[in-house]
Amino acid sequence: MVRKIEGASRIPVPGGKVIDEHVGRVNSGDEAVSIAHMTAPPGWEEPAQTPAFTEYTVVLRGTVLVEHAEGTTRVDAGQSVVTSPGEKVRYSVGPEGAEYIAVCLPAFAPEAAGRD
Repeated sequence: MVRKIEGASRIPVPGGKVIDEHVGRVNSGDEAVSIAHMTAPPGWEEPAQTPAFTEYTVVLRGTVLVEHAEGTTRVDAGQSVVTSPGEKVRYSVGPEGAEYIAVCLPAFAPEAAGRD
């Protein structure tokens, strides 16, 4: 079955980051996967989390920084990063901010993020 999704649902978050969910629990009712377009302002950061999902991130513009047990991974425009469930991570962006696509399997849910 083909389902056309007319647009994204904007999900409010603190700190100036914008989340436009195209596929997922909020916008399309999908629980298996979520696909969101994110825009984060310069200097944005979030608390550490230990999510119960795999997250695939494709950076379109700027830099995403991922802190984890082994250090910090810098992901620039044109690069991607994958984080695994149960791995403690903390996302932030560089001084120019960032625009990226995040895909979560299963779909993102606040209770599955395991935020500190």
